[in-house]
Amino acid sequence: MNVVLIGYGTIASALMPNLLSEFEGEIKCLKVIDPYGVKKLSADFDCPVVWVTTSVTKENLDYLLSELDSDSFLINLSVDVSSVDLVSFCQKKGARYIDTCIEPWAGHYVNADAEPADRTNYALREAMLALKAECQNGPTAIVAHGANPGLVSHFAKQALLNIRDDIYGISQPIPQTRQQWAKLSADLGVKTIHIAEHDTQVAKLPKRPGEFVNTWSIDGFIGEGCQPAELGWGTHELRLPPEGQRHTTGRNSAIYLNRPGASVRLKTWTPAFGPCLGFLITHNEAVSLSDYLTCFEGEQVTYRPTVNYAYHPCSDAILSIHELSGCSWHSQPQKRILQGRDITSGGDYLGVLLMGHEKNAYWFGSYLENSVAQKLNPESSATSLQVVAGVISGMKWAIANPCCGIVEAEEMDFRFVLDNARPYLGEMLGEYTDWSPVEEDKGLFSIASSDKWQFENFME
Repeated sequence: MNVVLIGYGTIASALMPNLLSEFEGEIKCLKVIDPYGVKKLSADFDCPVVWVTTSVTKENLDYLLSELDSDSFLINLSVDVSSVDLVSFCQKKGARYIDTCIEPWAGHYVNADAEPADRTNYALREAMLALKAECQNGPTAIVAHGANPGLVSHFAKQALLNIRDDIYGISQPIPQTRQQWAKLSADLGVKTIHIAEHDTQVAKLPKRPGEFVNTWSIDGFIGEGCQPAELGWGTHELRLPPEGQRHTTGRNSAIYLNRPGASVRLKTWTPAFGPCLGFLITHNEAVSLSDYLTCFEGEQVTYRPTVNYAYHPCSDAILSIHELSGCSWHSQPQKRILQGRDITSGGDYLGVLLMGHEKNAYWFGSYLENSVAQKLNPESSATSLQVVAGVISGMKWAIANPCCGIVEAEEMDFRFVLDNARPYLGEMLGEYTDWSPVEEDKGLFSIASSDKWQFENFME
């Protein structure tokens, strides 16, 4: 196959050695399109490698990708390039496609003239779903399939099975349809799902004033951190949070807040250090997973869990976010991405926290130590390699299932994906906890309800 890669940043450099080892002999040509010049690849390819030093735009997209055909695979790891337009082009050309999030064209996130609802991931997903309806049985295009969004949706399915087996103690068939997965979640009583991530990686050189430091794409983090906070909205919720708004179009399965996600902090829990505060960063999986696990009676919604991302970045990234907020969300002049030997210790706990069932709360996911990630690829951090796991496993699924049209993570075979992702995920953990967002023994329930899993109880 001929591989075209758009964007050569943190994730792409972490991907390269694994792309070579996983698909050695299958790649006939590699074309890299990146606006920042030719870089040294982090792997030595036997096939021809072509560099194109430019940005992909609406005007040059057709020209830059004119060679795409049914033997092509487009990997989109860029920012500020429309995923919908790329997928539409690949559908016409017969090329397979994968990305790690649904991106708009440059300027969309910071467009002061756009309504907040139009800058949400909900709106971006609705545009992709409209295209999906037109492209049944076309070449497989997997959208939003990195670590999160992506792998965490497969973690959620495995977590549901683990809870079911632990409660009932007997082997039962694995759900095969969307309706069966939604019914399982409803029958277990899951009310809230956090994509609960705690990055414990420590930089060798601490953050300096005027510098944004992170373990993965800084432009990507700032972009999504400045979008409105949003989440899939559960049927158990009694009232909207402060500044909460409903959408007026589409599936109406999510809400958003009229403030940047990086300005909202939530109580959450991971096996790293237990309770912590995470940022309510907008992510596609908060919308798609909540939508996927919705139960209906006719057209009436009878069950849906609240789903949101609660992200505790590394300490230097937290300081960077505080500084960014203090500068009215204008980016710092210096940016530094932590990779390889830049990190002295720590790792990334990335998982799903399912709450409200008989056993209270259950976290399931990946703990990847940075030292383990370095052995797999010295050019990566634990965080970037977890994203690589989603890209590699997604590509393998697309190759095995070449004519599925546009596909979201929840629609894929979670066992196939997890089997192919596991070599890059370190230790897989499952842990129950009696934690909740309220201190029950002190009676600190919401004044609105005695339901401790109300979203307002998670807000700091």
